[in-house]
Amino acid sequence: MTKNETADFSIDDIVPLLQMAIEEDVGTGDATTLSLIPEDTLATAYFTTRQDCVCCGLPVVTKLFSMLDSYVEVIPQVHDGDLCLKGARLATVKGPARAILTGERTALNFLQRISGVATITRRYVDALGKSETKLLDTRKTTPGYRTLEKYAVRMGGGCNHRMGLYDRVMIKDNHRELAKIYGDDSIEVSIRLAKEAYPDLLVEVEADSLEDVRHAVVGKADIILLDNMTNKEMTEAIRLIGGTAKTEASGGITLERLPSLGRLGLDFISVGALTHSAPSIDIALDM
Repeated sequence: MTKNETADFSIDDIVPLLQMAIEEDVGTGDATTLSLIPEDTLATAYFTTRQDCVCCGLPVVTKLFSMLDSYVEVIPQVHDGDLCLKGARLATVKGPARAILTGERTALNFLQRISGVATITRRYVDALGKSETKLLDTRKTTPGYRTLEKYAVRMGGGCNHRMGLYDRVMIKDNHRELAKIYGDDSIEVSIRLAKEAYPDLLVEVEADSLEDVRHAVVGKADIILLDNMTNKEMTEAIRLIGGTAKTEASGGITLERLPSLGRLGLDFISVGALTHSAPSIDIALDM
């Protein structure tokens, strides 16, 4: 794929997020648990999914519980990326009852959310079938959750687009509008300026029309994004590009449309819904 197909995931990257989530919920202390549960009480609990899903987030909840109490043990019964049927046990949690109760809701919030992203991604990947076209996410992520949500996309079988503004030049519609100060060949000039400023980064151009595509080809863009085009328009755009740049489709992408898009010869299809519209999975933690 491109230089930025995936981003490494390290649990250390999200420790600040986990700490913030713990502090947000616990505050000065878990009043209910501290009132009712003796300090030396031990317990066993089970993460169980109440609907079919792609599990994602077990390393996250393992780290979260260890931050609450190093004596809590999380024993996975499945792996991230596994398809789990309703009623499947995802993991066992053993250790001090106070820590398990205190971390229950926060752990579930993470596990339910990113399992939802992995699950919807798998549906889109399945809809593409055996196509060579790769499914990408976007930057339409929950603030603070980008690393996790993009990890979940990979666990669902998708691939990552750029992680942020820093790892790819992407000349979008508003950039193109302001770049008109450079004249009729503003797209070509924009590509040249971007490559001069960031020679190690890929340069992608969002094209709203076939005329935009022609300019992006002349300017030698690395990737041309075909935005909100019909299948017929994209077929013509792919012909115009003729393999001189990678092609990406975006805008108006639905599950129903994916099979036909997968037959056009596109390199990538990017879908914001993988992250911005993924419903959380119904998962329980039961003692």
